Amino acid sequence: MKRGDSWLGVLPFVALVAAWWVASHSGRFSAGALPRPESVLAAARELASTGELQADVLASLGRLVLGAGASVLLGAGLGILAGLNRFLGDLLLPLASFFSAVSGIAWIPLAIMWFGLGTVAVTFVIWNSIFFLVFFNTVLGVRSVPRIMEQAVRTLGGGHRVLVLQVFLPGALPYIVSGIRTGLGFGWRALIAAELIAATSGLGFLIFDASHYFRTDRILVGIGGIGILWTLMDGAILGPLERRTVKRWGTVAEP
Repeated sequence: MKRGDSWLGVLPFVALVAAWWVASHSGRFSAGALPRPESVLAAARELASTGELQADVLASLGRLVLGAGASVLLGAGLGILAGLNRFLGDLLLPLASFFSAVSGIAWIPLAIMWFGLGTVAVTFVIWNSIFFLVFFNTVLGVRSVPRIMEQAVRTLGGGHRVLVLQVFLPGALPYIVSGIRTGLGFGWRALIAAELIAATSGLGFLIFDASHYFRTDRILVGIGGIGILWTLMDGAILGPLERRTVKRWGTVAEP
């Protein structure tokens, strides 16, 4: 992406903030319905000064790391096994397809009943949102590796370990990383939804708690924090990681 193109994406945000400023100062909306940008910034400074905002951000990120870590390890590991073993893959894919159709958010009521309020319930919801995407992409990646490469390695005397580590895993890596990036997007949304109901900390809880006191400014702080954090994670970490992986091991050249 060219530098000029990256700055082009900032323009809609500038226009959105400008429209928000005009609308909130027009007198048509009450402060409770649409707080002014400066009021939201003041609420953010207030939350930051007490440490509440930092604590909620860390709580949300910690749960995402925990849930995503378990999902990626299990999804990629089982996906490699299913991709290498046709019988195992055909056995598990229909079951995985069934559960992948069920949104992770749909598990929130059961998660609360099974695990109560807190990190375990939220992590379970995140896991359901990410695991199946990583699993499917890993199976697809392993099965997409040309068999001629496997035959060539075997001809040169390479064993099963060499095939997995130097052929199938690198070949499937672009698919795995793509699945992780997509899965984390779903997992982040499921995390916020779960925190609205099943947690006592985090950005989702911040929004839910603020709604009880009609603090629209704090609600917008939470919403803004959710969007900013994801934009930073996707733009600074996940996007570049996916592009570099495709460039290094993928079959499509980076533009």
